Amino acid sequence: MTLVGVVKKLHRALWSGVAVDLGTVNTLMYMAGRGVVLDEPSVLAVDSFNGNVVGVGKEAASLYGRAPEGVDVIKPLHDGVISDPDACSAMLDAFLRRICRHHRLGRPDALVCVPGCATSVERRALARAVGSGGIHFHVTLVQEPVAAALGSDVDLSDGSAVLIVDIGGGTTEMGVVTAQGPVRTQSLRVGGNEMDAAIAHEVRAQLGMTIGERSAERLKIALGLNGDERASVVVNGVDPTRWGRLGTTEVPADLVGEALERSISAILTGLGDLLAEVPPDLAEDVLGRGMYLAGGGALLHGLAQRISDRTRCKVTVVQDPLRCVLRGLAALLDQGGERNHPTPRSYAA
Repeated sequence: MTLVGVVKKLHRALWSGVAVDLGTVNTLMYMAGRGVVLDEPSVLAVDSFNGNVVGVGKEAASLYGRAPEGVDVIKPLHDGVISDPDACSAMLDAFLRRICRHHRLGRPDALVCVPGCATSVERRALARAVGSGGIHFHVTLVQEPVAAALGSDVDLSDGSAVLIVDIGGGTTEMGVVTAQGPVRTQSLRVGGNEMDAAIAHEVRAQLGMTIGERSAERLKIALGLNGDERASVVVNGVDPTRWGRLGTTEVPADLVGEALERSISAILTGLGDLLAEVPPDLAEDVLGRGMYLAGGGALLHGLAQRISDRTRCKVTVVQDPLRCVLRGLAALLDQGGERNHPTPRSYAA
């Protein structure tokens, strides 16, 4: 073996790249041989006077809504795409430096998921955000339905198809995917964040109490779509009609269900549009296997049953739905392109 070959072999042994699930709410990273190396909120805290980073991930998220003077807490992604490129680059650079402290050789690969609704400009911004930090990666963008399909552990080697629905914080990605790639996809800028905002709006409109994002999320998780009028959860907030006095209010399940209805209806409509376009030859696969739910939204109580009732199709929540996309990216990364799997699309950063 030549010296160049030895160096390349050593490089592959030391570093085989990173898989990045850059989500609106959380960022997850995987490295071959090490597994999941990062699972942190997609949040950055900066000094408003000099622009220096004072915290990322959990540290920054703990300051959200309670940051001291002079500190700005930024969520650099909105609806699954980058809304603040500089902040996103700084956050990713901090994350990648944390997990790649000893890397110095070559230009490693980075597989990064991207929502189907992202424009070409947004895709290039994502590739630049990952590839332009202290470590210069060669970035390959993978459509979220493809990564989610691979992460669902459904065998596609026989040429069959799977219908996957991935409900994240900023977007809902759905697609019919085969080993050759996505056949039909649908991307909606609807997700958990919109649901939380709708709950907070309804609590204020109906109960006169202003609550924060965390309280709205807690209501969503606790009550979901169960429709049990006897169920309720007590939350803290501010009563704007009483000179901003702090207080508590009891939120009933039917209020939460009503608040979620618009988002759920949008997802069901998008799913119906997708199913109407499924090629007849693949309809048997979809009906036989049913559909698979992934992402944080898959854990919403009552959602799987609601989708099944509407579509008359079996619905399965994948194992560990929060990490489904990352598992799919990890499978692509570990197999290095030599595989019978859907083909990702590359961007050189």
